[in-house]
Parts: sequence; structure tokens; C-alpha cells
Amino acid sequence: MPHVFEAAPTGRAKCRGCGQLIERGEIRFGERFPNPYGEGEATLWFHPRCAAFKRPEPLLEALSEAPEMADREEWERVSRASLTHPRVSRIDGAERAPSGQAKCRHCRNAIERGTWRIRLVLFEEGRFLPGGFVHMACHRGYFEDHDVLEAMFHFSPKLDEAARQDLEEAYRAAPAATPAAES
Repeated sequence: MPHVFEAAPTGRAKCRGCGQLIERGEIRFGERFPNPYGEGEATLWFHPRCAAFKRPEPLLEALSEAPEMADREEWERVSRASLTHPRVSRIDGAERAPSGQAKCRHCRNAIERGTWRIRLVLFEEGRFLPGGFVHMACHRGYFEDHDVLEAMFHFSPKLDEAARQDLEEAYRAAPAATPAAES
């Protein structure tokens, strides 16, 4: 059951990576796998760029057999970077912490209310599940000094320009990586 690229026949499907609608006629990527709940197969639909960040292996597998497409090189670049640093596929955006209850997956300390944090998701059994948060100050350690700003911006489309600038400043101000407990 090969994965597929196709033009979306309707505008009803949502991308499993970002949760936004895939517009009618837009190229979408379908990851196919055996249906875990019954017979046949299941397909998860993604914007190709979202799949490049969150499901790089299946996307690269499909690209190897796909015809030429306009953004192919970009999707391959992002996919290869995500494969090189597996924790990148966990990024689900950035936000200001609404409370001080969450703990950082890297340092295990509380994430203070109002500070920037990175949302994480884990892919299990064909779906993305909440995976916790990482302090913006801990991103270098958790992501092993890999540049994750592009992924954070991609999965945070509702941030206005001022918030994006503030996020980037907090990202760049993070201290050098320090080892912490594995998560």
C-alpha cells in the first residue's frame, strides 16, 4: 500500500500535522498504513510540508516514486533535517504558557506563566498525542543544538509579527545546551 500525493478533491480534509484544512485542488500527501481498528487500510492526510516535519520517512519514501512537483526539493530538505534530528518531528508550535503548571521535558522544572514554551506531540498508533512542553531556554539541550525555529514558526501560524519577533528573540537568547534527563 504505497503512500500517495494527489490534488485534494474537496476542501474538507484537515492536515494531521497542523490541523488546518487542505484546500480544494491543493497537493496533499497521504500516508497509508494497515487500519489498526479493522480491515483494509487507513490514510492520514497532510500538507506535504507538514509531513516533511512530522512524518519524514513516509514522505521521503513517497517522493522517491512520485513525479516531479514544484516544492519537492524543499520537502526533501525539511524531511532530511527531521530525520537527522528525530525530536524535530515532535514540534507542534510555540506559545506563551497560560499557567505555571506544566513542567519542561528537558530540565523537569515548572514553565513559568507567560514565558515561551514549545508544544510537543508524539506519533503513536496512527495519531498525534500531546507530548508535553519544553522551555524556550531549554531548546538547545532538548533538540541537541539543532535549529528548530523554522518548525516552530511553521506550526505557530496564528502568531502575529510582533509575537514572532518576540519568540525569535527568546529563541536566540537561550543559553548553550546543557545535558538533562532523557525524555
